Parts: sequence; structure tokens; C-alpha cells
Amino acid sequence: MPHASASRSRSSGDAAWGQWMRDVGAQVRRVRDFVGLSQEQVARLAGVSQGAVSRFEAGRGLATPLLVVVRIHLALMQRLHEIDPALLNEDLRRLIASSDALISPPLNGIGNQVMPIADDVGLDELIQLYRELPERKRDALRSIVQAAAVALRTAS
Repeated sequence: MPHASASRSRSSGDAAWGQWMRDVGAQVRRVRDFVGLSQEQVARLAGVSQGAVSRFEAGRGLATPLLVVVRIHLALMQRLHEIDPALLNEDLRRLIASSDALISPPLNGIGNQVMPIADDVGLDELIQLYRELPERKRDALRSIVQAAAVALRTAS
């Protein structure tokens, strides 16, 4: 009988996930309505289809790619920046401030310095170099870095 129990547990997890997605979608719709945008306008600003916005708002986008979610979020955040902060609640003002700190350049266009993701700026630079290489050359970079790390460890 463990199979039936695991199946029930998975079903309840799927149901909870589905409800969470519907709740997030409803909140996205509330924000979109508040800032006065249609689904088509959000889609155009985000560079996604109107159908993707619709599915996300309806909570039907359980397999929505993270990039689509982020693009919709950024489009709405950009529009929220244009609204008088006094009209927004404190939680939303904090969310806007935290998204400004995460995304570079800031959505309000002030500054253009890149905020490192890792504690070590060198690691960020190494990852950027890796991403800029064609895929066929990435194995060579990994091999070189691994060899250098081994040599440096044994040299200490």
C-alpha cells in the first residue's frame, strides 16, 4: 500500500502547487489592473505572448518558463516605478526597492554599475567568461581551470 500513500501525497502536493500558482497569477492580475495595463500591453513590454500572460494569471502556467515569469514581473515593476510611492503599501514599496537592488541597471535608469551576484567578483567574471564562450570551447576552459586549481592546491 505504500504506493497509494505516495500517490496521495504527490496529488496533495500537486494541488497545493496549483493553488499557489493560481494565487500568484491572481496577484499578478491585480497588479496589472492597478497599473492600468492590458494583458497585450504587458506581453509587449515583457516580450512574451499575450497567451503566456493569460495562462500565468489564470494559474494554468504550471510549466511556465522562469524567464517568462521574470519578464512579466519586470514589466510590471517598471510600471510600478511610474506610480507615486505614496499610493503603494509598505510591502510593495519594499518589494520594489529589493528588486532594484537585484536587477542591474536599476529599472529607474539611475546608475549602470553591475552588482556582483557572488561574494567573489572574480567568480562572477569567470562565469561571465564561460558564458561568452561558444559551447564547444567550454570544456577546454573547464579543463584549464581544473588543472590550474589542482596545481595551485599542491603548490601551497
